[in-house]
Amino acid sequence: MRLSVAVITKNEEAVIRRCLESVSWADEIVVLDSGSTDGTVQICSQLGAKVHVTTDWPGFGPQKNRAVGLTTGDWVLSIDADEWVTPELRTEICACVASPGPHAAFRMPRASSFCGRVMRYSGWWPDPVLRLFARARARFSDDLVHERLIVDGSIGALNHPLMHESFTSLDEVLRKMNQYSSAGAHMMVADGRRGSLARAVAHGVWAFVRTYFLQAGFRDGREGFMLAVSNAEGVYYRYLKAWLLGKR
Repeated sequence: MRLSVAVITKNEEAVIRRCLESVSWADEIVVLDSGSTDGTVQICSQLGAKVHVTTDWPGFGPQKNRAVGLTTGDWVLSIDADEWVTPELRTEICACVASPGPHAAFRMPRASSFCGRVMRYSGWWPDPVLRLFARARARFSDDLVHERLIVDGSIGALNHPLMHESFTSLDEVLRKMNQYSSAGAHMMVADGRRGSLARAVAHGVWAFVRTYFLQAGFRDGREGFMLAVSNAEGVYYRYLKAWLLGKR
């Protein structure tokens, strides 16, 4: 069984080297870039990846399907540019690809950091993600954001976590919040769901309560409070943007 790694990128020169070096043992690395203006493409090429560039952005789900479509391996590991594989996870992945048993895909826990702190609560751990799959038996949903993997077959579980440096600064938090809330609002309107000011406030407050209290975000210290606030803001703006889009 051959393993391909699929990565989508745009302006990821700060993190892409760590990502690709952590999977240099794979049979093939495919990078699909959506118009980087920094050194991302050059770094990927230097590290031996097969780099393809698109000029449009259809959303995370469709773009990941494009990247998977460019791979040739029997199995695919789909990871983001700000993620990386540890030696322990590598050993586990290789064993599963060599002998997958009845499974068509495998999910793995993910350890994510927020502004420098690895979060152990706040709904961020163990955060199982479905990323390793038989190429012919799975595809990503067409969601613009928060895409999911649709698998034809049973799913197994790995034990060692995929590492993830989610947000390194508040500037990045705000940038991604704006990006994700806009995409989420468009998805809401496309699904016939309407936003309103009251819903924006109610859902935003609930997001904070869920993250900070119900998911024990307070145990993640100051970063846990910051994350709960950013989650609340992201939900608030998503519903507010959906309301404004609906009015148009």
